Amino acid sequence: MYTKKIYFSGGDFHELQELFTDLPGILKVTAGYIDARNVISQVNPEPRTVENFPGVEIEFNPKKMDLSMLMDVLFNVLNPYAENNLGVYSSSAEDEPQIELHMNFIANRGKQPAATGAMLTVNDPNHNPKFARKCYVAAGRLTKFSPAGEEHQNYFQKHPEIKTDIDFKKLKASLKF
Repeated sequence: MYTKKIYFSGGDFHELQELFTDLPGILKVTAGYIDARNVISQVNPEPRTVENFPGVEIEFNPKKMDLSMLMDVLFNVLNPYAENNLGVYSSSAEDEPQIELHMNFIANRGKQPAATGAMLTVNDPNHNPKFARKCYVAAGRLTKFSPAGEEHQNYFQKHPEIKTDIDFKKLKASLKF
């Protein structure tokens, strides 16, 4: 079976692991640490390297789960417009165009196109950068992923008494694929 991998960072990696576990098409979710290069965001367009960010590795079947759907799930829980070390990293150049397209969509979501007095829409919806909403999500190529220790894997399944702000059962029930 052909599988793909994608890497997400942001928030608590225990919560991220629980969020993506048991979704359709997800084969394995591993908590760990992400090292990536050429990381770029709308706010910081200069390529940079990130090291040892907590995150998750998601192995999925692309015939059952789409990369954009995974990113939609991530952005349902984490706000891409807040500075929270949110990142999307790929290990394959094949996925980069789809990630870039989705990131452009997120960055421009909810923006009204600029219009002239004659009600003609102009081409640049960001003509006034002072009012543009900033997307802080970083995207880049994965350099290395290091799995966390066994005590961090499937943390909420091992410790059901731990409370979190996310109601995972309710969230997963509301997702439509």
